[in-house]
Order: sequence, then structure tokens, then C-alpha cells
Amino acid sequence: MTLAPHGFLPQEIIRRKRDRHRLGREDISAFVAGITDGTVSEGQVAALAMAIFLNGLDLEERVALTLAQRDSGMVLDWSGLPGPALDKHSTGGVGDLVSLILGPVVAACGGFVPMISGRGLGHTGGTLDKLESIPGYRATPGLAEFRRVVREVGCAIIGQTDELAPADRRIYAIRDVTATVETLDLITPSILSKKLAAGLHALVLDVKCGSGAFMADRAAARALADSLVTVAVGAGLPTVALLTDMDSMLASAAGNALEVKIAIDVLTGRGKAEPKLVAVTRALTAEMLVQGRLAADLSEAGDKIDAALASGKAAEIFARMVTALGGPADLLERPDAYLATAPVTRAVHPDQAGLVGATDMRALGLAVIGLGGGRRRPTDTIDPAVGLSDVAGLGAEVGPDRPLAVVHAKTEADADRAAAAVRAAYSVQDTAPPSAPLIIERLPAAT
Repeated sequence: MTLAPHGFLPQEIIRRKRDRHRLGREDISAFVAGITDGTVSEGQVAALAMAIFLNGLDLEERVALTLAQRDSGMVLDWSGLPGPALDKHSTGGVGDLVSLILGPVVAACGGFVPMISGRGLGHTGGTLDKLESIPGYRATPGLAEFRRVVREVGCAIIGQTDELAPADRRIYAIRDVTATVETLDLITPSILSKKLAAGLHALVLDVKCGSGAFMADRAAARALADSLVTVAVGAGLPTVALLTDMDSMLASAAGNALEVKIAIDVLTGRGKAEPKLVAVTRALTAEMLVQGRLAADLSEAGDKIDAALASGKAAEIFARMVTALGGPADLLERPDAYLATAPVTRAVHPDQAGLVGATDMRALGLAVIGLGGGRRRPTDTIDPAVGLSDVAGLGAEVGPDRPLAVVHAKTEADADRAAAAVRAAYSVQDTAPPSAPLIIERLPAAT
């Protein structure tokens, strides 16, 4: 029988957690090291994951597991940068393109953003999928190129590389097929190990709740935010979390190329207003600037954000990032020449005129997947052109001349199905619903 690296049998560590005993830092480090080098089997990983799922981890165990997963691969060092390395993580939503705007704005204000993002998960969109709708964009460059772009441009948004937190990938793949995904004890280390491996100086979390969020229930979302902040700070990373609303679309579109176009419009000042998207982006960006000591308070941070957008510096950084990672040099000047468009577009009108009272955001996200804008299986290919635009928000007036949304589809049959899903996702009534705050709660880092 193979021993774990520090002499413990893997099954003894499993047994202790199965019997509701606390695991020491050395136990956890040894087990994760065994996952990384292959001396711990998939069955043993599954057994420990189930034991944790059933019996839980305390704070010290969560921190130890997070650090062990971080240390399973390379940890980046940004100490030579002339400014702080900052990042933001979102738990995912529908029409959530905040990262595409936030990263360049933070870089324009003096920060450096080595952002390691993910692909779509379930009904929620993924930042990498959006960026890969830009022809030529390399979402998974090597670490040397990643470092170069961050240092030269100030911002690089890429996918997880093989060198960073490799144990997390193996653990997650096993959790995914053993019904052990939905526990904060394993979700928290999975999210934070990658951020800690990126060598950040501070982190801001966007934890969404509502029908379009990964965690729809407010209490569950708050518990996730609290776990993430507490463990991140316990691991030495200053972190703040904002609980944000996802009961209506963050932007007016959902779909990869459609969302990139909105990001370009916000950065350049073109296009129609996106008040909710801009408000949430500003709030998260301001927190990042304060966390990175690039602004003394949120008011000063707001002024810097305004200047970065008004001067065109943030847009310039986005353009330079795209070019440095293989995209077209004139994307901002000619987005329609590069971003794919769907052959079928159709306005979807409600059965009766009125005001939007409620929206099933998960249903809208699934409608985008049904169009081909997301994945049913990990191996599926995404159609960047499809999705929904001109999506009506809560309280919006809809009727014969004001659609619920515009469907962008590959075929008429796809458009038919999506239109039916959109109508079913909306509740139209005579009065507007009560307004809800976009920023529900702020969870400050512990001191």
C-alpha cells in the first residue's frame, strides 16, 4: 500500500474525516500532495470528498485545504511590479460581463490585473467564452506570455493553466461525477486556491444571488461570501465581497459576441446606456482600487474610474490586451467586422402589454444555451453569435412595440424555441415591482 508523502496512509485520513475528526494541516497537505503526484487514487479522493461533504471542515481545515491546493503547482510572484496585483472573482450570472470592463479600468488606474477566469457553468456565462468570440484571442497562453502581457499592458484575462493549482482540477473532476460539488467546504478552496496561486495582493468578490445566480438563495449566497472572505483572509489575502442582485439581467444582452460588443460600447462611451452593468462594475472596481491602495476611499476611487473611462485610457488598455493576446488591432474601431452575427434575429413580444414584474433569469440563461451560446457538455462547441439582446429589465414597459428581448439564432427553428422560452421566463403585470438594491451587502475583510 502506498503511503501519503508524510507517512500517513490515505485511508487513515479518510477514516478520520469519516468519523468526524478534525484533520491537521499536515494531513491535508499530504493528501493533496498525493493527489498531485498520483499516489492517492481517484477512489480515495472521492471518499474524502464525500466524507467532507457529509461532515464538513472547520475554518482552519478550509484554510489548510486552500493553501495545499494552491501549493500543488506554481505560485506566481508579482513583487517586481510598480503597482499592486489585483483581481475580482464572480460566482457567475447571466449577462455578467463585468470583468471585460473592470480589468482595463483597474489597469488604467495604476493596478495590474492577472485575471484567471473560467468558462460558462450551467446557465451562467463564462468570461473566457466571451473573449474567445474575438477572432485570434488566445485565452490559454503560456505563463511566460501571461506575465509579459500583465507587465506590459497592465491587464491579461486568461484561463487556468496546467501549472496553477493542478490538484484543484483533479479534485473538481472527481467531485463533478460523485455528487460532492455543492458544499462550501470544497467550493471555497476550489475558488480561492487558483486566486492565491495567481500571487494577488488583494481580491474583490462578486457573489451573486437571485434567479440567475449560481446560488439563487440569499442566505446561501451570503454563506458563500462569508466563507470566501474568511478563508481568503485566513490564507493571507486581503479580500472584500459584495453580494449583488441577479434577479434581472446585469447587461441588456446575453451571448458571447453580443456581450463583448456591450463591453466595447461601455469602454468607448458608444452605444446605449447600461445602468445596472455600469453601477455594479463601478462598485466592484472602486473596492479593488481601495483594497490596492490606489485610492484613499470609495469616493476618490469613483473619480479615478470616471477619469479612466472619459480619457479613453481604459479602452486603450482593453485594445492592447486583445492585440497582445492575438486579437485584431482595430477591434474597438471596427467591432462589427470581427464579432460574429447570427443569421436570424427576431423580436419577442409579450402576450399582453404591461410592465415586467419578474424574470426567471435561469430560464433566460438556459435559452441562450439552447441557441448554442453555452455548453450542455464540456466538449460542446459554442456559437459566439447567438444569444439575446435588448432584454427588458424589471419594471420595463413591454408590448407590441417594446419587445421582451431580441433573439439571435442560427435557424428559424432555434429562434422559435428561444422565443417560447423567453415568453415563459417573463411575468408581465400592470404595476412595476418594488425596486431592489443592486448591491445587497458588503462583507469586509477581517482585520
